[in-house]
Amino acid sequence: MEFVDTHAHLTDEAYNEDLIETLERAKSVGVTKIITMGDTVENSAASLRLAEEYSGIFAAVGVHPETAAEWDKNSAEKLYELAKSEKVVGIGEIGLDYYWEKDEEKKELQRKIFIEQLRLAKELNLPVCVHDRDAHGDTLKILKTEGKGVLGVCHCFSGSYEMAAELFKMDFYIGVDGPLTFKNAAKLPEILAKSPKDRVLLETDSPYLSPAPMRGKRNEPANIPHIAAKLAEIWNASVEEVAEITTGNAKRLYQKTA
Repeated sequence: MEFVDTHAHLTDEAYNEDLIETLERAKSVGVTKIITMGDTVENSAASLRLAEEYSGIFAAVGVHPETAAEWDKNSAEKLYELAKSEKVVGIGEIGLDYYWEKDEEKKELQRKIFIEQLRLAKELNLPVCVHDRDAHGDTLKILKTEGKGVLGVCHCFSGSYEMAAELFKMDFYIGVDGPLTFKNAAKLPEILAKSPKDRVLLETDSPYLSPAPMRGKRNEPANIPHIAAKLAEIWNASVEEVAEITTGNAKRLYQKTA
């Protein structure tokens, strides 16, 4: 079996002591490729350096909504230069987060840099990885207007089936993580049961969102099979089938990983 972890944060300090061992554990369970996400310009550069060091790692570059205040007039140009590398497969992690941010002026800043990065992705012909937390309406509105023609994934999908259906119409994917395995997974299993199988990606969001039975521990790419097993149960498929489908999906969206 071959898996792709389409969303991790391998530059996080949680891996400072054992990154090589973490990568070896991932490889031992069939996770052959990992996309590590940027969240600031500086971190995006670090993600690219890591990707250039290891053959199975790829990078996405972008500024996360929680770090929107760090955006300046040079940020887009710096991301553009980083994205020229063959090891950069997308623009991410970008989007909106209204869970943490309640100030309207700061929400407007999030929307502004989200739009700027969507335009950057369009210019570079790269897919996007979208963070959407408690901002479903604005996220969908911006993707339909400013993001028209850009392909991507709504990471750690938490919206409704109706939102998912709108994303599918735009040829977007939805990413599923550890929360799928939680007892309080809400409507996500039901949404996935109705979703086209060719529109679903597996991701860990490591070191966050550890799946059951690893909750409370640091997450890592080697935990992808736990998420795959739950998805197999929902789809009434084998884990091998889930691996084949989701790996194909990942390589279709992030073409440089193929």
